[in-house]
Amino acid sequence: MVAIKGLEKFAPRDFPGHLAATVFTGGCNFRCHYCHNSDLVLRPDSLPTFPMDFFIGFLDSRKDWIEAVCVTGGEPLMHEDLEVLLSLIKERDLLVKIDTNGAYPARLEALIHNKLVDYVAMDVKASPEKYSDVTQTSVRLDDILNSISLIIRSKIPSLFRTTVVPGLVDGSDILKIARLLKGAQIFQIQQFKPKNTLNKDFERKKPFSVERVKSFAEAVKPHFPEVRIEGV
Repeated sequence: MVAIKGLEKFAPRDFPGHLAATVFTGGCNFRCHYCHNSDLVLRPDSLPTFPMDFFIGFLDSRKDWIEAVCVTGGEPLMHEDLEVLLSLIKERDLLVKIDTNGAYPARLEALIHNKLVDYVAMDVKASPEKYSDVTQTSVRLDDILNSISLIIRSKIPSLFRTTVVPGLVDGSDILKIARLLKGAQIFQIQQFKPKNTLNKDFERKKPFSVERVKSFAEAVKPHFPEVRIEGV
């Protein structure tokens, strides 16, 4: 069973329109410079694991008011047994939202096919030519593109989001990413936060101004029914 490394018992903003809790899985296949969950990514074994009976008891104790569970990380889909965890959640008539980086399209497709996912939020890390630089890994770009296509074709509620970071991801990248996301309903542009970053050099990096971030959003509004800004 996939290990739960964190539990936020009340996460009102994580699943739009629903009262939700959020669980965090450990480990990630990416090493994004600006990631603020460095312990989950680099040292998941150093973090305590929530016993599964505790988690199930938590769900059962909240059955009269909680509506959904968000599963995030790290990267949840790197765990082959994630389906077991999601099945336990769905057995309690709860909605499931998955956060993913899109690197595991076959697993994502299986979860959608088996109706274990009700909402997908995918982080699109960079424009295609920058993916390896931003994630510090050798990325199979076809996997990223397949996940994007799968999510859009599935018609399940979803959003795509990109963090803008000076020197890594800027307005020109946002425009390139927007073209990859043709047919998507929601694109969320996120402000970089220079705090507890995986690459400590980024804690000294100054984020884009609020005005610049808003200008990035304005430039891609024609491509989507809804463009959001987060973190400004």
